[in-house]
Amino acid sequence: MRRQSRAGAGHAGKRSPAGAGASVARGGRRRPALLWAAVFVCLWLGAQAQMKIPPETVQQWAETFGKQLLALSSRYSGAKLLQKKYKDIEGVVKMEEVDGQELVKSFAEEMEEMLGRKMKSVKRLAEAAEDADLYHEFNETLEFDYYNSLMINKVDGNGNPVALGGEFALEENEHFNKLQVNTMMSDIQVPTNVFNKDPGILNGAYMSEALNDVFVDNFQKDPTLTWQYFGSATGFFRLYPGIKWTPDDNGVVTFDCRNRNWYIQAASSPKDVVIVVDVSGSMKGLRLTIAKHTINTILDTLGENDFVNIIAYSDYVSYVEPCFKGTLVQADLDNREHFKILVEGLHVKGEGKVKKAMKESFKILNQASAQGQGSLCNQAIMLITDGAMEDFQEVFEEFNWPERRVRVFTYLIGREMTFADNVKWIACNNKGYYTHISTLADVQENVMEYLHVLSRPMVINHDHDIIWTEAYMDTVLFNSQAQSLLLMTSVAMPVFSKKQETLSHGILLGVVGTDVALRELIRLAPRYKLGIHGYAFLNTNNGYILSHPELRPLYKEGKKLKPKPNYNSVDLAEVEWEDTEETLRTAMVKGETGSLSLDVRTSVDKGRRVMFLRNEYYYTVINETPFSLGIVLTNGHGQYRFIGNVSVEEGLHDLIAPDLTIATEWTYCETDIDPSHRKLTQMQAMVRYLTGKEPDLECDTDLLGQTLFDAVVTAPMEAYWTALMLNTSSMDEGVETAFLGTRTGLMRVQRYAGIEKRVANTFLTPGDKLNIFTLDHFPVWYRRAAEIPAGQFHYYLPREDTRDAFRDYEADSSASVTRAERRRRERAWQRLRKQAEEGGVEVVRTWHASC
Repeated sequence: MRRQSRAGAGHAGKRSPAGAGASVARGGRRRPALLWAAVFVCLWLGAQAQMKIPPETVQQWAETFGKQLLALSSRYSGAKLLQKKYKDIEGVVKMEEVDGQELVKSFAEEMEEMLGRKMKSVKRLAEAAEDADLYHEFNETLEFDYYNSLMINKVDGNGNPVALGGEFALEENEHFNKLQVNTMMSDIQVPTNVFNKDPGILNGAYMSEALNDVFVDNFQKDPTLTWQYFGSATGFFRLYPGIKWTPDDNGVVTFDCRNRNWYIQAASSPKDVVIVVDVSGSMKGLRLTIAKHTINTILDTLGENDFVNIIAYSDYVSYVEPCFKGTLVQADLDNREHFKILVEGLHVKGEGKVKKAMKESFKILNQASAQGQGSLCNQAIMLITDGAMEDFQEVFEEFNWPERRVRVFTYLIGREMTFADNVKWIACNNKGYYTHISTLADVQENVMEYLHVLSRPMVINHDHDIIWTEAYMDTVLFNSQAQSLLLMTSVAMPVFSKKQETLSHGILLGVVGTDVALRELIRLAPRYKLGIHGYAFLNTNNGYILSHPELRPLYKEGKKLKPKPNYNSVDLAEVEWEDTEETLRTAMVKGETGSLSLDVRTSVDKGRRVMFLRNEYYYTVINETPFSLGIVLTNGHGQYRFIGNVSVEEGLHDLIAPDLTIATEWTYCETDIDPSHRKLTQMQAMVRYLTGKEPDLECDTDLLGQTLFDAVVTAPMEAYWTALMLNTSSMDEGVETAFLGTRTGLMRVQRYAGIEKRVANTFLTPGDKLNIFTLDHFPVWYRRAAEIPAGQFHYYLPREDTRDAFRDYEADSSASVTRAERRRRERAWQRLRKQAEEGGVEVVRTWHASC
């Protein structure tokens, strides 16, 4: 006997407008009916061995049990009453076929509009920062007290504010995940390794005060904005709204905005990079350790739009990954981590001969350029060595001069300066940059310098390219949303100096940006329009997932949830794995518009169950972004919409009932636009809109109308269930809960048993996300029940290990089983029976009304 999904309700298929189903949860005060079925199975197995009970007798027991179970389920679920109610209103409902292509286009247009508002906000910040710098004269002796996010609201031993602190008002804000923030002002974070009163920091902080008004104005124009920020090239980070920054466990602040993906990608164009590292005998010990750290730091500055390879040289040239010989690979997270592992295994020997390594590097880059591969933008060689003794000029004459298309950056490792002139000459004669790294502490700052060099053409040409980052984790939401909706993306833009005396040198002032929660994009593709099994997903032009119901970026370590190592580099083909020819993936990477049909297998109930579906995929590009949107409509439930109609007065009367709830994560009304609405629940907002108290609320009138219709049709269930509960003389002991759900996220729940008698206390609570309507999915019991024939009930034992116990007991009942094995199985059976008695049985009836 297999464990099945929780009991559930039916939904509209091609033949039906089905929108609701009823179920009953049975507790364990008496031995549950389903447990009796298991006992019958075991007795039948015994009969096979001993031939004392005729099979016909077992069959008769089963038939009797089935009739009793059907009567019990029908009585307490009220399914027949609900079916009759829908049958009565068949004449006033209609079915509407869903046009998937039009649907995905309309969703994409709404997303484009939303993301366009974010880009406009970032552009306003960039313009304001550049203008502020243009009219600011650098003052070496400037004294300025800014709000340091680490120091605010701190006092010394005498009760006086500490330096760079002062009183900074903070209050909890729903829009910012209930964090303590100041929505009227930004503050500044400075890394521990940067002096917070350095003249560059003070001048930058003073100049960027002009952004405060723009931050506030942006937020007023687009209340769906989250964090806005300016990351300075000098190292400070201005964040709006202002917050209190918390140091790590060691009391330090390691966050440096210049190391973040949004900063690095905005500060430089896409690039092809060949890292060349000296592994000759002279690089032993600390030098090799510094060299490895330098390579890893360079790798950390690369992203999905960059391409890379690593060459090690001594007496001969070798690739750290032989499989990548002679080519460039995408610098995604998987490849970067793979390189880091290989770099850790490097060891030194022989004599360093850089000429061959440089020739090989130029060949890789020239071949990529000639074949139209790689980034098709900047190209650079990163030479990491403790000295260059050869005559290497002829290499540059052959491969790089006079155009100097490939920049060469050199990193001299160690305290020895004997070959500094040679290493410096290589960089200066190839439009690169030379740095000397003598300790591990020097690596980070010196590696970052190459970004400023690569950004100079952008600065001089004033190319304000807007970039979007790959998905990353919003750790604040770990326990509050479905895993697939935890991710964020950032939109960022470089800020350049407009001053005439610096324009020719290409001065990058920093990067401005804002974050976009991907769950806000998915809200624009509401579940009720996609059907029971339908969903929306987003991916990048590199084929990586931004959001997908099957993307589970977290794993559990003890009691804590942690991000998986490569959670943001999951390819679309890894979750839509029936796309074996990668037709869907290829089309979406190219930004095409189209459709595709696939037979798929999808798992539910935490992977314990598999459903076989025929899915229709519709996809299109989101203009002005590197993203594509796809939606899935399942044959049957996703092909048609069921539309009913009732008056607002009638619907409101039945909507406001104690047993009724709606999906709190769905957007019936937009409560995030006006700050005064942010504390309203979706139910409160809906009622205020429908009663005319808040006519300015933006509500989904289609969803509201269908919710009112479902409230009216399902209203008699409340009276039916209540009558059963009050008639205690005929109430079967152990029946705990009856509930129903509709395709509009509406649920009605009746508790037959008080909490003191209830076993399934956590079922249908907000903490049990699988069993309620969420932004991410329809409930498990709803999805499972929708796939069984109409009019049948669905049963299961809600315990994870019961399947193993049944399997153990049923595996082999022959006479050859040892006595010890029989005792072990008997103990397993006893455990199973006890768990079943404690857990109860959930049952449901599903039906489909015909039009």
